[in-house]
Amino acid sequence: MTRTKVLGIGSYVPDRVVTNEDIQYIDWTLEQQAERTMDTSDEWIQQRSGIKERRYAANGELCSDVALPACQRALEDAGVKAEDVDCIILATLSPDIAFPGTGVFLQDKLGIAGGGCAVYDIRQQCSGFVYGLEMADAFIRSGTYQRVLLVGSETHSRFFDFSTRGRNITVLFGDGSGAFVLGAEETDDDKAGVLYTEVHADGSCAHDLYMNTLFNAHAATFLKDYDDSHADVAKELYPLMDGRKVFKNAVQRMCEVSIQALEKTGLTWDEIDWFVPHQANLRINQMVAEIVNIPPEKLINSIEIYGNTTAATVPLTIDHWRKEGRVKRGDRVLSAVFGSGYTWGSAIYQV
Repeated sequence: MTRTKVLGIGSYVPDRVVTNEDIQYIDWTLEQQAERTMDTSDEWIQQRSGIKERRYAANGELCSDVALPACQRALEDAGVKAEDVDCIILATLSPDIAFPGTGVFLQDKLGIAGGGCAVYDIRQQCSGFVYGLEMADAFIRSGTYQRVLLVGSETHSRFFDFSTRGRNITVLFGDGSGAFVLGAEETDDDKAGVLYTEVHADGSCAHDLYMNTLFNAHAATFLKDYDDSHADVAKELYPLMDGRKVFKNAVQRMCEVSIQALEKTGLTWDEIDWFVPHQANLRINQMVAEIVNIPPEKLINSIEIYGNTTAATVPLTIDHWRKEGRVKRGDRVLSAVFGSGYTWGSAIYQV
């Protein structure tokens, strides 16, 4: 039978480290200021999210720029040339420009723009990588494509309100990317490769976490002299979140899909090496692990050092711990994700 195999993995984070102390002094230019711009603290951020630091892209570094090194590293890891890729799936909520999609810019930067490989841009936010994995698995099993490059990439730092008004969202996010190269494998093992995917959505909750404008990299220039009395202006330009509702629903949905994944595959935690959830909030992941009775030693996170990198969190976390020698080739992973939309899902696969 034809199964989808993870052939290679790669990730990338920008060099700039922004600690919880640093973020209190950053303004709309993304530069450190002498005076505090945001009323927060390391204790306040860690208590609510577990985050200690995150990475920020350089000024002018776009989503496709951040995606490129992760893809190159995944291709090298797989032993696959860029020209052998016949499909790119790029998940992001922070595209280069309004249109065309960021995937075509990535294709060009990979040096394969003339080859005509298919390119898909998907916008499922924090659930984007698992949505993309389901797409890639279907494409490969059906024979539509032989080599799929799946990447999640984000440059959140261009989009946020670096003031006390925006702290509940701004402190959570970082920039980075993660990629898988996926291909077909003929095997009699019905538990090999990508074993299971399932995704869901509930559009009735879309305004619990949303942003009205597609691009606001320069929005702060209009708001830098405004105070909190201009919340109506900020509402049109920056992301807004009902944090309590998002937290509650994230825990509920990630628990549901984790339990369903095991029930539908017949696997137990003895047969799963790692639980790699979306990295939105350390408290969410710890609560899911407790409710679902996931062995604590099988839960791995990276949010403490990278923050929430949205579509990139799952492959970035896997690659981080693979480099540390903890995750190994052939390990079986269960991932559960949840994002705005609402969107959510789970997957079981070997890396």
